[in-house]
Amino acid sequence: MSIIVNLDVMMAKRKMSLNELSELVGVTIVNLSILKQSKGKAIRFSTLEAICKALDCQPGDILEYRDDE
Repeated sequence: MSIIVNLDVMMAKRKMSLNELSELVGVTIVNLSILKQSKGKAIRFSTLEAICKALDCQPGDILEYRDDE
């Protein structure tokens, strides 16, 4: 099973750069990049909330579950 992060999709839909999102959310570009590449192991609810607020979306727009079977 995998959790896929579609942060790049939402950023493209909102025409927002990683730099802009970083400033709005208060998370470093490096940490957002790790999350964007689905290499992160965890995300704080407060960070997820800030990302959703900045991108005007729901958590399900960013996170997706895929069963690898």
